[in-house]
Amino acid sequence: MTTKFYQHILALMFAVVEINENPKVLPNVTLGFHIYDSYTDSRMTYHNTQNLLSNSHHFVPNYKCGIQENVIGVIGGLSSETSSAMADILGLYRIPQGDFILERWLPDPNKVFLISYGSFPEEVHDQIKFPSFYRMVPNEALQYQGTVELLLYFGWKWVGLMAIDDEGGGHFLQTIEPMLLQNKICSAFIRRIRENLYNYLDERKFGADTRSLLPAFALSKANAVIIYGETSSILWLPFSIEATRIIQEIHPEYQETVSTAKVWITTAQIDFTLSSIQKIAGIDLQELHGAISFAIHYSDPEGFQEFLRNVRPSWTNKDGFIKDFWEQAFSCKFPNAMEPTGITNPCTGEEMLDSLPAPYFAMSMMGHSYAIYNAVYALAHALHFRYSSRDNYRITEARAWPCPWNGEPWKLHSYLQRMSFNNSAGDEIAFNKHGELVGGFDIRNLVTFPNESYIRVKVGELDPQAPPGKQLTIDEDRIKWHWNLSQVPPVSVCNDNCHPGYRKFKKEGEKFCCYDCVPCPDGMFSNEIDMETCVTCPNHQYPNKGQDQCIPKIPNFLALDDTLGIVLISFAVLLSLTTILVLVIFIKCWDTAIVKANNRGLTNVLLISLLLCFLCSLLFIGRPNEVTCLLRQTAFGIVFSVALSSILAKTISVVLAFMATKPGSRMRKWIGKRLAYSVVISSSSTQVGICILWLGTFPPFPDVDTPSGTEEIVLLCNEGSSIMFYCVLGYMGFLAIVSFTVAFLARKLPDSFNEAKFITFSMLVFCSVWLSFVPTYLSTRGKYMVAVEIFSILASSAGLIGCIFFPKCYIIVLRPELNNKEQLMQRNK
Repeated sequence: MTTKFYQHILALMFAVVEINENPKVLPNVTLGFHIYDSYTDSRMTYHNTQNLLSNSHHFVPNYKCGIQENVIGVIGGLSSETSSAMADILGLYRIPQGDFILERWLPDPNKVFLISYGSFPEEVHDQIKFPSFYRMVPNEALQYQGTVELLLYFGWKWVGLMAIDDEGGGHFLQTIEPMLLQNKICSAFIRRIRENLYNYLDERKFGADTRSLLPAFALSKANAVIIYGETSSILWLPFSIEATRIIQEIHPEYQETVSTAKVWITTAQIDFTLSSIQKIAGIDLQELHGAISFAIHYSDPEGFQEFLRNVRPSWTNKDGFIKDFWEQAFSCKFPNAMEPTGITNPCTGEEMLDSLPAPYFAMSMMGHSYAIYNAVYALAHALHFRYSSRDNYRITEARAWPCPWNGEPWKLHSYLQRMSFNNSAGDEIAFNKHGELVGGFDIRNLVTFPNESYIRVKVGELDPQAPPGKQLTIDEDRIKWHWNLSQVPPVSVCNDNCHPGYRKFKKEGEKFCCYDCVPCPDGMFSNEIDMETCVTCPNHQYPNKGQDQCIPKIPNFLALDDTLGIVLISFAVLLSLTTILVLVIFIKCWDTAIVKANNRGLTNVLLISLLLCFLCSLLFIGRPNEVTCLLRQTAFGIVFSVALSSILAKTISVVLAFMATKPGSRMRKWIGKRLAYSVVISSSSTQVGICILWLGTFPPFPDVDTPSGTEEIVLLCNEGSSIMFYCVLGYMGFLAIVSFTVAFLARKLPDSFNEAKFITFSMLVFCSVWLSFVPTYLSTRGKYMVAVEIFSILASSAGLIGCIFFPKCYIIVLRPELNNKEQLMQRNK
């Protein structure tokens, strides 16, 4: 026998004794009970169930004699097969559920109730098939949900499944596997457990290959193994672990590849116990240290441990189990008159239960014992409520029955359905509409000790009434893990997790939980463990070197403190000062021959426009904003157009002046300031109109360019309308070409009277600069694009001022003797 389960009998006895001594529950009534052993055999279960109902000394099916010892309810059993077999028989004697008038249904003394304290197959949850069946445990499906949530909590994606080889185990596997797949959890292996320990031993004994002796869990990398079944079905586990350890000692080559250090996850039906065979073999539960199990919530009723300390083999003559239990628990033998004397280890009967290690007997009430305890109280309270009802007294008086509840157990059904009470431990006991105990499960951690004892520490709970996502609570700090696990909390995956910066790459022919890790492609990142795919950073960010996060892109614009910006600013300021110097020289020598000969008004307009051109280049330097974006191209286009118009007007004036010197020429009337200024105003007005149209329709605005795969974000001025931008440039090119053409045609005029050659050279420089600007501008990005435009502005403006004004300044400053009318006339001759 499993000595630890003897506590179930003692819990039932303790509950009956408490109720009989409690004057508030069933006063003046003494409860009794019968205990039958199913011997884990369905035939014996059917036989004993019918024997229980017949209440006669001889088994006669469907026959009941007498009104004494009528059975009101049945508590049993621990295994689902036992409960199912009992429900098959008891279901034949039930009264259908519903509201019925007493006169329509004659009382039948065989309508009893089955209350199970163990798990039960899913199909029996149907109250229509078994309307008088109650379970002192929560719905088993809640354990499936809790198991999955436990795996997700610790990130265990590669787990082993072991289930008892019966109908319940098959249902467990069929239910849990889809749930695991839905939550991206894979089963490393699936094994069906044989219930008979001796068959398992025989299979190991005759194994041909040493490696074949190793169990699946020892060969697997899965550190988490889920076991579904009952206590009797996993008695082989400690033996298998010990056998694996011995094989490792004999074959050192298995040391690295074989491991028995696992996290065992067990269901509520499983308790940690050892058989007498394992006790003789010296096997303990040390290798199960750190196991996590779902457990029926239990408390220790007051007085229960004192009750256990008083248990002796001689305290009752009707307990047919206690002597067998005593002999196996204490490894002793009671003297027997039928056997020869000379027993080496006789039982004294004074042994104490609290001296037994936990695997063989527990002094604290276990979960299933607590369920039996509550089942007895549930029936007692239902009888008490029925006994206390006024209708019952009227029925009793009318029918003159010796006991008010005798013959009407079916009436208890309505009381059990809506009954709720607090037991002596302070826990509330109630059933839901399916006849299941309202409540959840405890999460307990197995902590073993070298003296063969252990404790099961509560480390969490599974509460179905909690809000979604908070039904499972775990106190991770209280968990003690197996000492041979290399990492805590343990990791149970098919392969190492893919770290940030990598993504999963499926292995051909393997389950989806087994994969390789490959780096993210360029320009993409992953910032979580085991990401399926890498993702692209937002436009304003880029992946770091490890590709595990995005960092802001570096702003790219021609800053004032940038080296290139400083160089361009220096050139712009230098050229501006040079222009101012030229303008000062011309103003100071305002009445000299060379200044007069070069149209003083147009010269000043040209110099001022060139000065503004140099200053306009400063608008392109610095972070773009709305004001600078609006002024950059338009201001430069207008000012440069004025400069080109002035050059065109100077060239036209020189040509007309030469032609007017011929006798009888009609060009004299065109000579004068009016024509020159008209050319400047009309030519510049066209550019002004283009710019106004541009600003009124599609004005430039600050923008960003975020090219993928780069580490920079380009801050720029979006031109708004590229057509208008190129119209502005095109019109300046048109003015330059016209000026160049006119100057080129007038290049052979006498040098003393015109500057056509200088204008020709200046226009040649201007056109060369801007023709090379277009392809260079289009092929660059960021601050270099802006620098190209600034350079073109400075170079073309410097070309104009250098080619046109440098020769004149040379004469004015260095050769003043040549700056007079006589010298000019002499040179002309």
